[in-house]
Amino acid sequence: MILVSSCLAGLEVRYNGTHSLHPKIVELVQKKEAIMICPELLGGFQTPREPAEIKDGDGDDVLDGKARVIEYSGCDVTDLYVKGAMETVKIAKELKAEFVVLKENSPSCGSSTIYNGEFKGRKLEGSGVTAALLKRNGIKIRSEHDFAMILESLYYYVN
Repeated sequence: MILVSSCLAGLEVRYNGTHSLHPKIVELVQKKEAIMICPELLGGFQTPREPAEIKDGDGDDVLDGKARVIEYSGCDVTDLYVKGAMETVKIAKELKAEFVVLKENSPSCGSSTIYNGEFKGRKLEGSGVTAALLKRNGIKIRSEHDFAMILESLYYYVN
């Protein structure tokens, strides 16, 4: 079983009430080969919500207590992000997920890049909170970009 970020399957759960539809992921969900998850909703957020970024580090730093997840207004929402990450790991373990496909750049789901905490559109290398906790638990993660490249490789291999 594969877990996928709900926004990649077309659900409008991103902070601004939009999605990041990825047609191949929708296809996997429809075939019941993937299950949707949204760490932010699992943490207790609603949609829409304020944008949030990790200040002073990345998801690993948040888990180590060295960084915080802050909304644009300045509200500290770290605990909700950690709660969502913990729920996601629990589900991934229960389902024995082969891997999890996450939305890049998110303070929760970013697998290799996140925004830098200044709310100026600048990115840095690092993982979001959920991605970091999944990695720490030995669960493989992929961004939607990596996943698309894997699918493309399989297509050319099969054909």
